Amino acid sequence: MFMNFFYPLLSLVKKEFLAVLKDKMSRTVLIFPTLVQAFLFGYVATFDITVVNYVYIDKDHSKESRELKSMLDGSGFFKEVDVEGSFNKAQKLLNDQEVLLIISVDNTFAKKIAKSEVSQIQVIVDGRNSTTAATATAYVNNIIATFSARYAKSNVNLDIRSRNLYNVNAITQWNILPALVATLSMIQTVMLSALSVAREREKGSFEQLLVTPLSSTQLLIGKALPPIIVGLVLSLVILFFAKFWFVVPMQGSFLSLYIGMTAFCISIVGVGLSISAIARNMQQAMLYAFVFLVPVVLLSGLMSPISNMPEAWQYANFCNPLRYAVDITRRVYLEGADFMDLMHDIIPLLIISLVTLPLAGYLFRNKTN
Repeated sequence: MFMNFFYPLLSLVKKEFLAVLKDKMSRTVLIFPTLVQAFLFGYVATFDITVVNYVYIDKDHSKESRELKSMLDGSGFFKEVDVEGSFNKAQKLLNDQEVLLIISVDNTFAKKIAKSEVSQIQVIVDGRNSTTAATATAYVNNIIATFSARYAKSNVNLDIRSRNLYNVNAITQWNILPALVATLSMIQTVMLSALSVAREREKGSFEQLLVTPLSSTQLLIGKALPPIIVGLVLSLVILFFAKFWFVVPMQGSFLSLYIGMTAFCISIVGVGLSISAIARNMQQAMLYAFVFLVPVVLLSGLMSPISNMPEAWQYANFCNPLRYAVDITRRVYLEGADFMDLMHDIIPLLIISLVTLPLAGYLFRNKTN
């Protein structure tokens, strides 16, 4: 039974790899765009923010500290998350990327302003989103400068102390490149799996494949394994590219990262195979894949924080597999998150896989025209 299942499956996997590797255009599409995109995104990608979720720790409870908070809230950029003065809760929200920064004033804030002494304001920023962190810090500095101007006659002297977590120097590449490990490998994996069945249907060999002794499960696994393996290999290439070319230090476990990437590749291959089963030819498959990829990448949080998006899109984004993969790569690479820290990303990917792969298997057998 074991050999009867795996020997035909191995033959199908071998055929899929040969179909890709023997085609000069397929080899070019797999390798060259990945390297070009890694260079382009690594050097030129950037983003802005419109909403900054923050925690305000007010230890002074004075008129001046409340005034500073009202200026932050009234700026149109800052949205407070209330933690009832608990710094531990605030730090947990920062670690979970629920807030971007923590602003804290001590219990001598108003007294020092009245005496024209140096008043310290602590700003703790999530440095995993480096450009976002720098932009948010600039917003804070501008507001505090305006606040200081109101007390100019009192010679107010504010000392702002900022600290970027996970990316001390706020280097943009440290934010972008880990996310590209998932993004660029996804583009190639979706294209490869989307062309898989469409290529055979265009050549007229898919119907012959359906009447072979292969079961639906064997057919699905045989079509899914090569794109999954290719996706993992490409993500490894981009990972080494980020680590050794751009010298972005990796804090977490390679094993944790690749467990998450495996779950991601499985979920995304199911989407690609579903597209391939629906498309009647390779041209349609490429068009459908492009229609899928553009919104998925834009909504993933790669370039713009998800918190900036309209609330309806944030809910729709729960079905986006790339958002979870981007979070996995950034958290492992920059934060050093372990496997258990990634479960809230891996579980949704597994749920997406349980939907997309059976859908692809159903379409294989029932969408033959």
